Amino acid sequence: MTPQPNPSAGAAVKAADRAHVFHSWSAQDLIDPLAVAGAEGSYFWDYDGKRYLDFTSGLVYTNIGYQHPKVVAAIQEQAAKMTTFAPAFAVEARSEAARLIAERTPGDLDKIFFTNGGADAVEHAVRMARLHTGRPKVLSAYRSYHGGTQQAVNLTGDPRRWASDSGSAGVVHFWAPFLYRSRFYAETEEQETARALEHLETTIAFEGPGTIAAIILETIPGTAGIMVPPPGYLAGVRELCDRHGIVFVLDEVMAGFGRTGEWFAADLSGVVPDLMTFAKGVNSGYVPLGGVAISQEIAETFGKRPYPGGLTYSGHPLACAAAVATIEVMAQEGVVENAKRLGETVVGPSLAELAERHPSVGEVRGVGMFWALDLVKDRETREPLVPYNAAGEANAPMAAFAAAAKQHGLWPFVNMNRTHVVPPCNVSEAELKEGLAALDAALTVADEYTV
Repeated sequence: MTPQPNPSAGAAVKAADRAHVFHSWSAQDLIDPLAVAGAEGSYFWDYDGKRYLDFTSGLVYTNIGYQHPKVVAAIQEQAAKMTTFAPAFAVEARSEAARLIAERTPGDLDKIFFTNGGADAVEHAVRMARLHTGRPKVLSAYRSYHGGTQQAVNLTGDPRRWASDSGSAGVVHFWAPFLYRSRFYAETEEQETARALEHLETTIAFEGPGTIAAIILETIPGTAGIMVPPPGYLAGVRELCDRHGIVFVLDEVMAGFGRTGEWFAADLSGVVPDLMTFAKGVNSGYVPLGGVAISQEIAETFGKRPYPGGLTYSGHPLACAAAVATIEVMAQEGVVENAKRLGETVVGPSLAELAERHPSVGEVRGVGMFWALDLVKDRETREPLVPYNAAGEANAPMAAFAAAAKQHGLWPFVNMNRTHVVPPCNVSEAELKEGLAALDAALTVADEYTV
């Protein structure tokens, strides 16, 4: 679609937004939201007709891009047939969505509890784990994000937790592996894995294994920096959980449904959790949907005992119809395979070349359509381009980089001292190369802040 400029309409949209919309994670008087006129495929555009290649996939959820015609048609068809129905009934779209998801989840995660999104999926996974074990505590990693609701944000290991951290949520944080900024003074992946597992084992021992219901990890941490766990780490966590009767929860809200070039990131390691949360890519965010995939053992806990939880819109027919269509599109059009192939042949090699040319790039890491660049002021010392949780003038280098990317028609995903490369999983090679060229140009601005 060719964008048609309409500045007056854009001004009206912007005025209504500023007058009435309260935006998340923002100081309301300090933001300037872009008024978006439309979107299609890997692009969106504003009311001035300027088009942007979306390297954020919305919020890392438009895995099949915007306005895929088959998914739009499925939503329309479901709306004409049955717009909504209560969750206590068997509904075709809900049943089929659960079947298709269960076909793709690892191991025996064959029961699906639907939620409205990722945060409440985490909330319910933790509730299930606590009820299943009869234990109160949950361990989660620093450098993590699990959602904005009360339990989920307390599980989160980045600064977004601080304002809501009650100190009484039964959460204990630990360090997960990240070799580039190792907390364990490791020099190799093998050392990082061994030392991170030893740290976790010690944490379990000192907290008391019999008090711990669950360990929750993002299979690959997303907004924290896309740190692919080193070989053996997830298998080691699985072994620790088995040894102590702890429920192992993998959060696949961001990494799932093709983002890593596999249906789920857990498939990369062959590790099967007891519970797995999902959302975002399950239907590319076209209608809000999330869920928990549940193992047979935990499902049996609630075979004769009612599960004390639910949501009015659990398994909403429109959302589930969108999920069915999305999964079918991904299978028919080879979307997962596309993410894997282009990650290996285009994104990985191209970002490695950028790192060689730009002193602001400290490390490149990722898989599939799930990549991050760690931006630094000094490559030798690995000093971040901006301080941890920087704001205002301290964040000026990252703000300048983001502005340069937008000037070149690329909408970037920036978080702290990182920029992420997370386009739709069905992005074309030509679109990728266009975005990477814009990223190359924007990094010259970041280079100006290096020593």
